[in-house]
Order: sequence, then structure tokens, then C-alpha cells
Amino acid sequence: MKIQIISPGVYTYGSMVLGGILRDRGHFVNMSKDLRHDGDVIILSLFSTLQLLDPAIREFVSKAEPPVYCGGPVGICPEMVLGELDVDAVAMCEGEGIIARLVEAGPEGVPGVAYREGEEIIRSEPVRMEIIDHTMPLFPPDLSEQSVRGANLYIETHRGCLGGCTFCQVPRFFGRNIRSRSLENIVEEVRELRRMGVKRVAVSGGTASLFGYRNALDKDAFIRMLQELSGILGRKNLSVPDMRVDLVDDEILEAIREYTIGWLFFGIESGSDRMLKLMRKGVTVRDNIRAVELARSHGVKVGGSFIVGYPGESREDFEQTLDFMEDAMLDDVFVSIAEPIPGTPLARVALDTPPADNPLFCEHSGAFRALKLSEAEARCFEMMLHGENCKPVPRAISEALYSTYLNEARSQGKDIREVYGLLNKYKEFV
Repeated sequence: MKIQIISPGVYTYGSMVLGGILRDRGHFVNMSKDLRHDGDVIILSLFSTLQLLDPAIREFVSKAEPPVYCGGPVGICPEMVLGELDVDAVAMCEGEGIIARLVEAGPEGVPGVAYREGEEIIRSEPVRMEIIDHTMPLFPPDLSEQSVRGANLYIETHRGCLGGCTFCQVPRFFGRNIRSRSLENIVEEVRELRRMGVKRVAVSGGTASLFGYRNALDKDAFIRMLQELSGILGRKNLSVPDMRVDLVDDEILEAIREYTIGWLFFGIESGSDRMLKLMRKGVTVRDNIRAVELARSHGVKVGGSFIVGYPGESREDFEQTLDFMEDAMLDDVFVSIAEPIPGTPLARVALDTPPADNPLFCEHSGAFRALKLSEAEARCFEMMLHGENCKPVPRAISEALYSTYLNEARSQGKDIREVYGLLNKYKEFV
């Protein structure tokens, strides 16, 4: 069969894995970031709720003649996908074990798949893969031209997360049981990427140090992986950006400094213990400060990810986060307005919170009131500006940078309000 796999805008790792499986089944598979009607079957890989509202994607699916099967993180709420896109079926879980059967025989009886039969939605329970080693992915020839947060590709080393953060989809989609790939499987893949001209690779999977986890951190496995990959790519081309503050120690941080670009991003989220508790982070503000200080002591540069506008966040909570940034003096800062992703506890919190208590829907009346922002947008904007001033070497806020941050805050607010619209439309399923 001729199969078109489409990952709109960005080549996603999961779509490449599925492409490799179908290629090895003898099918002719084409990978694309563009919307193309070219195949006996079309597989659409979607990673964001907002893609369900994309006019180009909606029109493409409505005009497609061959069967269109949709997968990716959006599949956690198949009723929403089937309600917004005229696809023939939705994969609700990990696709490796079902993709060949789905493509070759259709959705009926396939575990972890939902589809319409008349007015009824038929769905079966997802089944998670016990072993996640896989055949060589189908890497597109222009992958080396892609840049996602500075990397050509984020590769998966394991699945699952021990955390219970309310805003995160990882433990809901992949579970809380950690399943790791074999080091041999990962190394073979990275060698092939290097052969194809891919230079910068990032290690993903949620929290990188959970690789090899079996009832406890396997630091030796994690360090051995970094050694092997660094030997192939060079330390300047390997990163392990995303870490929990409670899953690093001296040995892990020393390995990050020695074998990677020497950067990491902690999911700090807030400088308020009250908000960290609401988010079920499982850590305290003091834990966050301690981790930043420990990383710095090993010569590792530290970025921090923050969430503002979480339902129920007060001005006092926000100001405590600004104070934290002054104390931490992070090397970089990433700020996002709380997005209620379907399938997460935050989605239910968002639906249950009255608009008057949700900063995303409250008009800002403070220092930035002339900009006509919501309170969440104003906090996002203010925190981005504040983050620049709190860096070890502060950056001057030029007119261009000011405009960039203002536009980013407005864009986030607009996008997330659209997500709220979808949540309300499908609130019995999210």
C-alpha cells in the first residue's frame, strides 16, 4: 500500500517510528510536514489540541478520499477528535502494536481505537506496550534542517512518569510505570541519525534521568547512555533538557556537565508553595532552590519553566514567583499560561473554576491595563520581562523584545481560550 504519514509543521518522533514499522511491512511510506492527499491511507499525527481547530487541517481531512487515521497525544480524548475532524478512526494509545492492523484491515476490533458507526462511537480499551524497543524509524531526508528548541529531533528513551502534575499528559497517556528502551536500540538509532546528517539530538521521555528506572533511579544506566550518545554526536550536540528537581543528584548533574551541552530546564512552575500543592508537583519552593543551587555547583546552566494563570492563582502567588526568580537568577526562563490539556486533572479544574476566579478570563487592571490584556496574559508578559532582568547577565529590554513578549502573551491567551471552548463542548469526556 501507499501510505502518507503527515505530521503538520514538525516531524514528530512517534510518526517516524510508525513509518518505520509500516516500511518494514513492505508498504511504500512517505513522511510529510505538509498536508498532502497522496496515498491509499493517510495517517495524521497531531500533538496539540489546537490542531483540531486548524482550518487547513479541518479542510484537508474533509476533502480526503482515502481513509484518514489520526493518532498522537490528541487521541486521549477521541470523542473530541471525532467531533472536530472527519477522520475514519482515532488511535487512543501507543501506536506501534496496532498501526499495521489498523492500516491493513481497518479499525474494527483493533484495541485502543475509536471510530464512528453511524451516530455511535465505538471504542476499545488501549493496551500499552511492555517492550518499547522498535525497528529503525523512517527518518525523512530533510530532518537535519528541522529545529525544535535547538534540536533536530527529540528521541524517546523511555515512557511514563512517576509524577502526578495536574497539567501534564505524560502519566495519563503513557502511565506511571517506567518502560525504557534498551541502550543498544537507542545507540543504533542515533548512529543512523548521525549518518543522515542530523547534528543536534535531545533526549526526551519526560524526565531524562528516569531512563532505566526499576523501583529506583538507575544512575549508571543514565550515565552510560549519555556517554554512548555523546561519543557518537559530540557533547555539544547532545542535550537532556527536561528534568524534575527531585530526580537529580551530584552524579547525574556531573554527567550532564561532562557529556552534554551542559544545560537543563527544571519544571519549576511557581514560587508559591500553595500553587505547587495545587499543581501536585510533589516538591516545595525550597526543593526548587536547592536543585538550582546544586546544578550550578556542578557548572550546569539552569533554565526554568514557569506556569502562570493557573485557575485560582492569586496576585500574591504570582509575586512570590517573581521573588523566586530574583533569588534563583536562572540562565533562561520559559513562561506559559496554564493550558488545560484533555485527559489531565487540570482540564477538570478549569471547567469547574468560575471565570471570575480564573485569571485567563479576568481583565487586567494593573500596570499593563492600557495593553488590554487578561490577568493571565499580563502575568505571562510581566514574568517574561522580569525573567530577563533576573538573569546572571541581564538583557536590556529593547522595543523589539518588548513587542515579541507582548505578542507571545497575547497569542498564548487567545489559543488557550480556544482550548477552553473545546473543553466546554466536550466536557463530559475530558
